[in-house]
Amino acid sequence: MFNFIKKRTATSESPQQQAARDNAIDKVLQDYEVVGTSIAQMVTGQNREGTQLTLDLRLPHEVDPEKVQQELGQLLQPHGIQTIHMNVRLPAPAKGAAKTLPKQMPKTIDAMSNQPSASAKPASTAHTKPKTDAEVPITKPAPTQASLSPHPHIRHIIVVASGKGGVGKSTTTVNIALALQKLGHRVGVLDADIYGPSMPAMLGVAGVRPELENEQFVPIEAHGLAMLSIGSLLEGDSVPVAWRGPKATGALMQLYNQTNWPQLDYLVIDMPPGTGDIQLTLAQRIPVTGAVIVTTPQHIALLDAQKGIEMFNKTKIPVVGVVENMALHTCSNCQHTEAIFGAGGGERIAEQYHVPLLGQLPLASGIRAQVDKGEPSVLVDDEFAPYYLNIAKNIDAHIEKFAKPVDHKRIF
Repeated sequence: MFNFIKKRTATSESPQQQAARDNAIDKVLQDYEVVGTSIAQMVTGQNREGTQLTLDLRLPHEVDPEKVQQELGQLLQPHGIQTIHMNVRLPAPAKGAAKTLPKQMPKTIDAMSNQPSASAKPASTAHTKPKTDAEVPITKPAPTQASLSPHPHIRHIIVVASGKGGVGKSTTTVNIALALQKLGHRVGVLDADIYGPSMPAMLGVAGVRPELENEQFVPIEAHGLAMLSIGSLLEGDSVPVAWRGPKATGALMQLYNQTNWPQLDYLVIDMPPGTGDIQLTLAQRIPVTGAVIVTTPQHIALLDAQKGIEMFNKTKIPVVGVVENMALHTCSNCQHTEAIFGAGGGERIAEQYHVPLLGQLPLASGIRAQVDKGEPSVLVDDEFAPYYLNIAKNIDAHIEKFAKPVDHKRIF
């Protein structure tokens, strides 16, 4: 998991220093090989708190876990890691092979001395005893939307999603958020597109860093919206986010949980394309009121949009409706209107899944030009703003029937 904010210790790091340290740790894990394979491929989970690193690993039977722990301790010492904890799971022995386990690992290793740390907390049995796949598996069911408590500060959480990239999802997200605000609502935006964050640039706040208050992020104010994005924590627009799934989903949850969101009527979440780790994590851990699906009329885009709707149906997240982007193009010279990507696709998919068609948007260079400048159409109230206002009104009209019950006994 990527730790944007650590608990208070004797030293204090900025989020940028935290990111640099975590990237250095990831490089060590990537370069360290066990039986010819990078140990990063054997890591199933990791967490860093200050100078302590915890790794969940699957190691081959022939590997000595204690040796791995000691060598990693030496390699990670220059990067500020003093203590390594390792939870090791071993593959089940081959059928007919003797069911023996290697010697028990030490509880912790001090990376400075390669000796057991006297100050470390005693580890539990599960922490020190290697496990095999033959042991009783975890049977606890994954969380569901019905089991999630509403956020105490947020009335509705709307996710804007698409089955594929390139359909204008982020542009639609930012304009819908501004349109909901124009209707009189308090609105926030969470950029969940960890690998391709675009909200800071589209809202004209690229390069602005969020402040920290009581170990929580304070959202960036962008044209009246409370906005937060992983892009606001990176050192420049060209820095790639080359993270595996668990780290990316951990980053999303920290952006959601470790942010001091103000009282909001809507939190609009810009989702990454596809139906992968981030979408599934969000469905299991964030109480979503409903999803808005963005597609184009093109047949291929509609196929992927269907996959997105099916995923939300399976995870019990209601689909508020469909937005058909790039529906028509009007030539700026001759004023001829043409359905470049096909016609009627949004209507067909909305009818197929019995959800509203929230609106249709034109294919226009002006929409693109405005978000490139950080001044979306709704903000400048150009000729395309009414399209987004109409979509926002339709969302607002349908949303209450999907609202989650609020526990009024909560005091925080």
